[in-house]
Amino acid sequence: MLSCDNPPPVTVILDPGDDLVHTRAALAVHAPESGRLTVHPTPGTDSVLTLAYGVLAALDKPVPVPGYRQLDTAPAWTLAAAWILATRTSHLMLLRAHFLTPHRLGALLQLRDRTGLRLALVCHTRHVPAPVGRALAGVAHHVAEATALLPAAEPPTATPPEPAKRRPLANRWLNLPALTTLTAFDSATRPCQCTAPVAEDRDFFAPVLPALTEAEVAHRLHRATAHPHLAAQLATAVFTAASTTQLDTAHVRDLAPDACTITLHDDGLRQGCMTHHVPAWARPLLLAAAFVWHIASGTGGPLFTDPLGSNGLPYLTDFAERFKLRPPQPPRLKRRKGSRAPTKPPETIWPCSPAHYALSWAMQEPDLMYGCPHPPPHTRRTIDAYKRGWPPPYFGQRSLRRSR
Repeated sequence: MLSCDNPPPVTVILDPGDDLVHTRAALAVHAPESGRLTVHPTPGTDSVLTLAYGVLAALDKPVPVPGYRQLDTAPAWTLAAAWILATRTSHLMLLRAHFLTPHRLGALLQLRDRTGLRLALVCHTRHVPAPVGRALAGVAHHVAEATALLPAAEPPTATPPEPAKRRPLANRWLNLPALTTLTAFDSATRPCQCTAPVAEDRDFFAPVLPALTEAEVAHRLHRATAHPHLAAQLATAVFTAASTTQLDTAHVRDLAPDACTITLHDDGLRQGCMTHHVPAWARPLLLAAAFVWHIASGTGGPLFTDPLGSNGLPYLTDFAERFKLRPPQPPRLKRRKGSRAPTKPPETIWPCSPAHYALSWAMQEPDLMYGCPHPPPHTRRTIDAYKRGWPPPYFGQRSLRRSR
Protein backbone atom coordinates (compact mmCIF):
# COMPACT_ATOMS: atom_id res chain seq x y z
CA MET A 1 0.00 0.00 0.00
CA LEU A 2 1.27 3.43 -0.91
CA SER A 3 1.46 5.89 1.98
CA CYS A 4 3.28 9.01 3.09
CA ASP A 5 5.56 8.41 6.08
CA ASN A 6 5.38 11.94 7.46
CA PRO A 7 2.32 13.85 6.19
CA PRO A 8 2.13 17.56 7.05
CA PRO A 9 -0.05 18.70 9.98
CA VAL A 10 -3.74 19.34 9.46
CA THR A 11 -4.86 22.96 9.69
CA VAL A 12 -8.20 23.72 11.33
CA ILE A 13 -9.46 27.17 10.32
CA LEU A 14 -12.14 28.71 12.53
CA ASP A 15 -14.62 31.12 10.93
CA PRO A 16 -17.33 31.66 13.55
CA GLY A 17 -19.05 34.41 11.59
CA ASP A 18 -19.30 32.37 8.40
CA ASP A 19 -18.17 35.49 6.59
CA LEU A 20 -18.67 35.67 2.86
CA VAL A 21 -15.25 37.25 2.37
CA HIS A 22 -13.54 34.21 3.87
CA THR A 23 -15.57 31.78 1.78
CA ARG A 24 -14.79 33.83 -1.31
CA ALA A 25 -11.09 33.78 -0.40
CA ALA A 26 -11.15 30.00 0.00
CA LEU A 27 -12.81 29.53 -3.38
CA ALA A 28 -10.38 31.99 -4.99
CA VAL A 29 -7.36 29.82 -4.18
CA HIS A 30 -8.84 26.85 -6.07
CA ALA A 31 -6.37 26.20 -8.90
CA PRO A 32 -5.98 22.52 -9.90
CA GLU A 33 -3.27 23.40 -12.42
CA SER A 34 -1.22 24.84 -9.53
CA GLY A 35 -1.85 21.95 -7.15
CA ARG A 36 -4.49 23.63 -4.96
CA LEU A 37 -8.01 22.32 -4.48
CA THR A 38 -10.96 23.84 -2.67
CA VAL A 39 -13.90 21.51 -2.11
CA HIS A 40 -17.33 22.80 -1.15
CA PRO A 41 -19.19 19.66 0.03
CA THR A 42 -22.63 18.96 -1.33
CA PRO A 43 -25.13 20.35 1.23
CA GLY A 44 -27.62 18.04 2.85
CA THR A 45 -25.60 14.84 2.59
CA ASP A 46 -23.24 12.98 4.88
CA SER A 47 -22.22 10.39 2.30
CA VAL A 48 -18.57 9.35 2.21
CA LEU A 49 -18.92 8.54 -1.50
CA THR A 50 -20.35 11.98 -2.29
CA LEU A 51 -17.35 13.61 -0.62
CA ALA A 52 -14.99 11.51 -2.75
CA TYR A 53 -16.90 12.63 -5.83
CA GLY A 54 -16.48 16.21 -4.66
CA VAL A 55 -12.71 15.77 -4.59
CA LEU A 56 -12.73 14.16 -8.06
CA ALA A 57 -14.92 16.96 -9.42
CA ALA A 58 -12.45 19.50 -8.03
CA LEU A 59 -9.80 17.66 -10.07
CA ASP A 60 -11.94 18.19 -13.22
CA LYS A 61 -12.95 14.54 -13.44
CA PRO A 62 -16.52 13.57 -14.39
CA VAL A 63 -18.63 12.06 -11.63
CA PRO A 64 -20.26 9.76 -10.68
CA VAL A 65 -17.67 7.12 -11.57
CA PRO A 66 -19.18 4.13 -13.42
CA GLY A 67 -18.00 0.55 -13.28
CA TYR A 68 -18.16 -0.19 -9.55
CA ARG A 69 -20.75 -1.28 -7.03
CA GLN A 70 -23.12 1.55 -6.26
CA LEU A 71 -22.26 2.01 -2.58
CA ASP A 72 -18.60 0.97 -2.69
CA THR A 73 -16.54 3.96 -1.53
CA ALA A 74 -13.03 2.49 -1.82
CA PRO A 75 -12.59 2.83 -5.63
CA ALA A 76 -13.56 6.52 -5.67
CA TRP A 77 -11.09 7.39 -2.89
CA THR A 78 -8.36 5.32 -4.56
CA LEU A 79 -8.88 7.12 -7.86
CA ALA A 80 -8.88 10.49 -6.07
CA ALA A 81 -5.56 9.65 -4.40
CA ALA A 82 -4.04 8.47 -7.70
CA TRP A 83 -5.02 11.67 -9.53
CA ILE A 84 -3.75 13.83 -6.66
CA LEU A 85 -0.37 12.10 -6.75
CA ALA A 86 -0.15 12.16 -10.54
CA THR A 87 -1.01 15.87 -10.83
CA ARG A 88 1.24 16.83 -7.89
CA THR A 89 -1.65 18.36 -5.98
CA SER A 90 -0.30 19.62 -2.66
CA HIS A 91 -3.16 21.49 -0.92
CA LEU A 92 -6.76 20.55 -0.20
CA MET A 93 -9.09 22.98 1.58
CA LEU A 94 -12.52 21.75 2.67
CA LEU A 95 -15.33 24.16 3.54
CA ARG A 96 -18.15 23.35 6.01
CA ALA A 97 -15.89 20.91 7.83
CA HIS A 98 -17.94 21.27 11.05
CA PHE A 99 -20.65 19.17 9.35
CA LEU A 100 -18.30 16.26 8.66
CA THR A 101 -19.18 12.90 10.15
CA PRO A 102 -16.48 10.67 11.69
CA HIS A 103 -16.54 8.41 8.62
CA ARG A 104 -15.93 11.32 6.24
CA LEU A 105 -13.21 12.73 8.48
CA GLY A 106 -11.53 9.34 8.53
CA ALA A 107 -11.65 9.13 4.73
CA LEU A 108 -10.06 12.58 4.41
CA LEU A 109 -7.30 11.71 6.86
CA GLN A 110 -6.61 8.47 4.99
CA LEU A 111 -6.37 10.48 1.76
CA ARG A 112 -3.85 12.74 3.48
CA ASP A 113 -1.83 9.74 4.67
CA ARG A 114 -1.73 8.30 1.14
CA THR A 115 -0.81 11.47 -0.70
CA GLY A 116 0.94 13.80 1.77
CA LEU A 117 -1.63 16.54 1.18
CA ARG A 118 -1.69 19.72 3.21
CA LEU A 119 -5.25 19.38 4.48
CA ALA A 120 -7.12 22.46 5.73
CA LEU A 121 -10.55 22.09 7.39
CA VAL A 122 -12.64 25.27 7.50
CA CYS A 123 -15.06 25.08 10.45
CA HIS A 124 -17.63 27.87 10.69
CA THR A 125 -17.72 27.65 14.48
CA ARG A 126 -16.12 29.46 17.42
CA HIS A 127 -14.36 26.34 18.72
CA VAL A 128 -13.12 23.11 17.16
CA PRO A 129 -16.18 20.83 16.82
CA ALA A 130 -16.12 17.74 19.01
CA PRO A 131 -16.16 15.21 16.08
CA VAL A 132 -13.25 17.03 14.43
CA GLY A 133 -11.35 17.16 17.73
CA ARG A 134 -11.83 13.43 18.31
CA ALA A 135 -10.74 12.57 14.77
CA LEU A 136 -7.58 14.67 15.16
CA ALA A 137 -6.78 13.32 18.60
CA GLY A 138 -3.72 11.40 17.43
CA VAL A 139 -2.94 13.54 14.39
CA ALA A 140 -0.56 16.48 14.20
CA HIS A 141 -2.62 19.63 13.69
CA HIS A 142 -2.90 23.27 14.58
CA VAL A 143 -5.76 25.75 14.85
CA ALA A 144 -5.86 29.18 13.18
CA GLU A 145 -8.32 32.02 12.70
CA ALA A 146 -9.86 32.67 9.29
CA THR A 147 -8.84 36.32 9.44
CA ALA A 148 -5.19 35.21 9.38
CA LEU A 149 -5.32 32.50 6.69
CA LEU A 150 -8.24 33.61 4.53
CA PRO A 151 -7.81 37.31 3.84
CA ALA A 152 -10.55 39.07 1.97
CA ALA A 153 -10.40 38.46 -1.75
CA GLU A 154 -10.91 41.21 -4.26
CA PRO A 155 -14.61 42.19 -4.29
CA PRO A 156 -16.51 41.51 -7.50
CA THR A 157 -16.32 44.37 -9.95
CA ALA A 158 -18.98 45.75 -12.24
CA THR A 159 -17.00 44.81 -15.34
CA PRO A 160 -17.98 41.49 -16.88
CA PRO A 161 -15.53 38.64 -16.37
CA GLU A 162 -13.15 37.75 -19.15
CA PRO A 163 -14.53 35.06 -21.44
CA ALA A 164 -13.00 31.62 -21.22
CA LYS A 165 -10.14 30.96 -23.58
CA ARG A 166 -11.57 29.82 -26.89
CA ARG A 167 -10.62 26.38 -28.17
CA PRO A 168 -10.70 26.46 -31.98
CA LEU A 169 -11.07 22.66 -32.25
CA ALA A 170 -13.71 22.22 -29.55
CA ASN A 171 -16.63 19.91 -30.46
CA ARG A 172 -14.95 18.90 -33.73
CA TRP A 173 -13.93 15.43 -34.82
CA LEU A 174 -10.16 15.03 -34.74
CA ASN A 175 -8.72 12.62 -37.31
CA LEU A 176 -5.48 11.32 -35.80
CA PRO A 177 -3.19 9.33 -38.16
CA ALA A 178 -1.64 7.54 -35.16
CA LEU A 179 -4.97 5.77 -34.52
CA THR A 180 -4.92 4.17 -37.98
CA THR A 181 -2.78 1.33 -36.60
CA LEU A 182 -4.72 0.91 -33.32
CA THR A 183 -6.88 -2.03 -34.34
CA ALA A 184 -4.87 -5.25 -34.65
CA PHE A 185 -5.60 -8.72 -36.03
CA ASP A 186 -2.93 -10.63 -34.09
CA SER A 187 -3.04 -12.06 -30.58
CA ALA A 188 -1.20 -10.87 -27.51
CA THR A 189 2.49 -11.70 -27.25
CA ARG A 190 4.35 -13.46 -24.48
CA PRO A 191 5.44 -11.42 -21.45
CA CYS A 192 8.69 -9.58 -22.05
CA GLN A 193 11.10 -7.88 -19.63
CA CYS A 194 13.71 -6.74 -22.11
CA THR A 195 15.60 -3.46 -22.11
CA ALA A 196 14.21 -2.01 -25.32
CA PRO A 197 15.99 0.65 -27.37
CA VAL A 198 14.45 4.04 -28.00
CA ALA A 199 12.02 4.15 -30.92
CA GLU A 200 14.23 6.58 -32.84
CA ASP A 201 17.13 4.12 -32.63
CA ARG A 202 14.91 1.53 -34.30
CA ASP A 203 14.12 4.11 -36.98
CA PHE A 204 10.48 4.38 -35.94
CA PHE A 205 8.72 7.75 -35.78
CA ALA A 206 5.10 8.08 -34.76
CA PRO A 207 3.02 10.79 -36.48
CA VAL A 208 3.55 14.20 -34.89
CA LEU A 209 0.46 16.14 -33.84
CA PRO A 210 0.17 19.84 -34.67
CA ALA A 211 0.40 21.97 -31.54
CA LEU A 212 -3.26 23.02 -31.71
CA THR A 213 -4.46 19.44 -32.15
CA GLU A 214 -2.20 18.20 -29.36
CA ALA A 215 -3.60 20.81 -26.95
CA GLU A 216 -7.17 19.82 -27.81
CA VAL A 217 -6.44 16.09 -27.41
CA ALA A 218 -4.84 16.75 -24.02
CA HIS A 219 -7.82 18.88 -22.93
CA ARG A 220 -10.30 16.16 -23.83
CA LEU A 221 -8.41 13.24 -22.32
CA HIS A 222 -7.69 14.99 -19.03
CA ARG A 223 -11.43 15.59 -18.57
CA ALA A 224 -12.69 12.44 -20.24
CA THR A 225 -12.92 10.02 -17.34
CA ALA A 226 -11.95 9.38 -13.75
CA HIS A 227 -10.56 5.98 -14.85
CA PRO A 228 -6.88 6.74 -15.53
CA HIS A 229 -6.14 3.46 -17.29
CA LEU A 230 -8.61 4.31 -20.07
CA ALA A 231 -7.31 7.84 -20.62
CA ALA A 232 -3.69 6.65 -20.37
CA GLN A 233 -4.18 3.85 -22.89
CA LEU A 234 -5.73 6.13 -25.50
CA ALA A 235 -3.10 8.81 -24.88
CA THR A 236 -0.33 6.22 -25.39
CA ALA A 237 -1.89 5.13 -28.66
CA VAL A 238 -1.91 8.75 -29.80
CA PHE A 239 1.80 9.42 -29.22
CA THR A 240 3.16 5.95 -30.11
CA ALA A 241 0.90 4.80 -33.00
CA ALA A 242 0.80 1.43 -31.22
CA SER A 243 -1.79 -1.27 -31.72
CA THR A 244 -3.99 -2.67 -28.98
CA THR A 245 -1.77 -5.77 -28.94
CA GLN A 246 1.29 -3.67 -28.16
CA LEU A 247 -0.59 -1.60 -25.58
CA ASP A 248 -1.64 -4.76 -23.75
CA THR A 249 2.02 -5.67 -23.17
CA ALA A 250 2.76 -2.56 -21.08
CA HIS A 251 3.22 -3.21 -17.35
CA VAL A 252 3.76 -0.78 -14.52
CA ARG A 253 7.46 -1.69 -14.58
CA ASP A 254 7.65 -0.50 -18.21
CA LEU A 255 6.83 3.07 -17.19
CA ALA A 256 9.69 5.24 -15.95
CA PRO A 257 9.27 6.52 -12.34
CA ASP A 258 8.70 10.04 -13.67
CA ALA A 259 6.69 8.77 -16.67
CA CYS A 260 9.12 10.32 -19.15
CA THR A 261 9.34 7.04 -21.11
CA ILE A 262 7.27 3.92 -21.62
CA THR A 263 8.32 0.62 -23.18
CA LEU A 264 6.00 -1.37 -25.44
CA HIS A 265 6.71 -4.94 -26.53
CA ASP A 266 5.62 -6.93 -29.57
CA ASP A 267 7.91 -10.01 -29.76
CA GLY A 268 9.27 -8.94 -33.14
CA LEU A 269 5.93 -8.90 -34.95
CA ARG A 270 6.23 -5.25 -35.92
CA GLN A 271 9.30 -3.10 -35.42
CA GLY A 272 10.43 -4.85 -32.23
CA CYS A 273 10.20 -3.77 -28.59
CA MET A 274 10.67 -0.01 -28.29
CA THR A 275 10.89 2.68 -25.64
CA HIS A 276 8.89 5.80 -26.44
CA HIS A 277 9.25 9.29 -25.02
CA VAL A 278 6.08 10.42 -23.23
CA PRO A 279 5.01 14.00 -23.98
CA ALA A 280 4.45 16.26 -21.00
CA TRP A 281 0.67 16.42 -21.45
CA ALA A 282 0.31 12.61 -21.20
CA ARG A 283 2.56 11.99 -18.18
CA PRO A 284 -0.08 12.68 -15.48
CA LEU A 285 -2.43 10.21 -17.18
CA LEU A 286 0.13 7.40 -17.17
CA LEU A 287 1.30 8.24 -13.66
CA ALA A 288 -2.27 8.07 -12.37
CA ALA A 289 -2.74 4.62 -13.93
CA ALA A 290 0.46 3.43 -12.22
CA PHE A 291 -0.50 4.98 -8.87
CA VAL A 292 -3.83 3.12 -8.88
CA TRP A 293 -1.84 -0.12 -9.00
CA HIS A 294 0.53 1.01 -6.23
CA ILE A 295 -2.36 2.06 -3.98
CA ALA A 296 -4.73 -0.82 -4.68
CA SER A 297 -2.34 -3.76 -4.63
CA GLY A 298 1.12 -2.51 -3.75
CA THR A 299 2.47 -4.42 -6.75
CA GLY A 300 2.65 -3.91 -10.48
CA GLY A 301 0.47 -5.33 -13.21
CA PRO A 302 -0.75 -4.55 -16.73
CA LEU A 303 -0.64 -0.76 -16.81
CA PHE A 304 -3.78 -0.27 -18.87
CA THR A 305 -6.06 -2.45 -16.74
CA ASP A 306 -7.98 -1.59 -13.60
CA PRO A 307 -6.85 -3.38 -10.42
CA LEU A 308 -10.05 -2.18 -8.74
CA GLY A 309 -12.11 -4.54 -10.91
CA SER A 310 -14.37 -2.15 -12.81
CA ASN A 311 -17.03 -3.59 -15.10
CA GLY A 312 -18.98 -2.35 -18.09
CA LEU A 313 -16.46 0.24 -19.26
CA PRO A 314 -16.32 1.02 -23.01
CA TYR A 315 -13.84 -0.52 -25.41
CA LEU A 316 -10.94 1.69 -26.35
CA THR A 317 -12.36 2.51 -29.79
CA ASP A 318 -15.77 3.35 -28.32
CA PHE A 319 -14.08 5.48 -25.69
CA ALA A 320 -12.19 7.38 -28.39
CA GLU A 321 -15.35 7.95 -30.42
CA ARG A 322 -17.14 9.28 -27.37
CA PHE A 323 -14.70 12.19 -27.35
CA LYS A 324 -14.57 12.57 -31.13
CA LEU A 325 -11.14 11.05 -31.69
CA ARG A 326 -10.73 8.69 -34.63
CA PRO A 327 -8.37 7.70 -37.48
CA PRO A 328 -8.65 9.53 -40.82
CA GLN A 329 -11.82 8.39 -42.57
CA PRO A 330 -12.58 7.57 -46.23
CA PRO A 331 -13.53 10.51 -48.44
CA ARG A 332 -17.17 11.46 -48.08
CA LEU A 333 -19.53 10.86 -50.96
CA LYS A 334 -20.48 14.08 -52.64
CA ARG A 335 -24.05 15.15 -52.10
CA ARG A 336 -26.04 15.30 -55.30
CA LYS A 337 -26.94 18.79 -56.44
CA GLY A 338 -30.47 19.74 -55.47
CA SER A 339 -30.87 16.88 -52.98
CA ARG A 340 -32.67 17.89 -49.80
CA ALA A 341 -32.51 14.55 -48.03
CA PRO A 342 -30.58 14.89 -44.75
CA THR A 343 -27.31 13.01 -44.83
CA LYS A 344 -26.91 10.35 -42.16
CA PRO A 345 -23.73 10.82 -40.13
CA PRO A 346 -21.31 8.09 -41.22
CA GLU A 347 -20.19 5.53 -38.67
CA THR A 348 -16.56 5.65 -37.66
CA ILE A 349 -14.40 3.10 -39.48
CA TRP A 350 -11.49 1.56 -37.59
CA PRO A 351 -9.15 0.03 -40.19
CA CYS A 352 -6.62 -2.75 -39.64
CA SER A 353 -3.38 -1.50 -41.13
CA PRO A 354 -0.34 -3.79 -41.62
CA ALA A 355 1.94 -0.77 -42.10
CA HIS A 356 4.03 -1.38 -38.98
CA TYR A 357 4.30 -5.16 -39.29
CA ALA A 358 7.75 -6.51 -39.99
CA LEU A 359 6.78 -10.05 -41.03
CA SER A 360 6.07 -10.93 -44.63
CA TRP A 361 2.83 -12.76 -43.85
CA ALA A 362 1.29 -9.51 -42.63
CA MET A 363 1.62 -8.00 -46.09
CA GLN A 364 -0.41 -10.88 -47.55
CA GLU A 365 -3.43 -10.18 -45.37
CA PRO A 366 -6.54 -8.92 -47.19
CA ASP A 367 -6.90 -5.16 -47.39
CA LEU A 368 -8.78 -4.15 -44.24
CA MET A 369 -8.41 -0.39 -44.65
CA TYR A 370 -12.03 -0.05 -45.85
CA GLY A 371 -11.15 3.00 -47.88
CA CYS A 372 -9.31 4.84 -45.09
CA PRO A 373 -6.00 6.49 -46.02
CA HIS A 374 -2.89 4.59 -45.10
CA PRO A 375 -0.83 5.93 -42.19
CA PRO A 376 2.06 8.28 -42.90
CA PRO A 377 5.58 6.82 -43.25
CA HIS A 378 7.21 5.82 -40.00
CA THR A 379 10.91 5.39 -40.75
CA ARG A 380 13.51 8.06 -41.44
CA ARG A 381 14.08 6.78 -44.99
CA THR A 382 10.39 6.71 -45.89
CA ILE A 383 9.76 10.08 -44.27
CA ASP A 384 12.60 11.65 -46.25
CA ALA A 385 11.32 10.02 -49.42
CA TYR A 386 7.81 11.22 -48.71
CA LYS A 387 9.07 14.78 -48.29
CA ARG A 388 10.86 14.56 -51.64
CA GLY A 389 7.56 13.72 -53.27
CA TRP A 390 7.95 10.08 -54.23
CA PRO A 391 6.61 7.29 -51.96
CA PRO A 392 8.71 4.18 -51.46
CA PRO A 393 7.57 1.08 -53.38
CA TYR A 394 6.04 -0.62 -50.32
CA PHE A 395 4.04 2.35 -49.03
CA GLY A 396 0.46 3.29 -49.83
CA GLN A 397 -2.33 1.43 -51.58
CA ARG A 398 -1.38 -2.05 -52.73
CA SER A 399 -2.78 -1.36 -56.18
CA LEU A 400 -0.51 1.67 -56.53
CA ARG A 401 2.74 0.07 -55.37
CA ARG A 402 5.51 -0.21 -57.89
CA SER A 403 6.93 -3.65 -58.47
CA ARG A 404 10.27 -4.21 -56.74
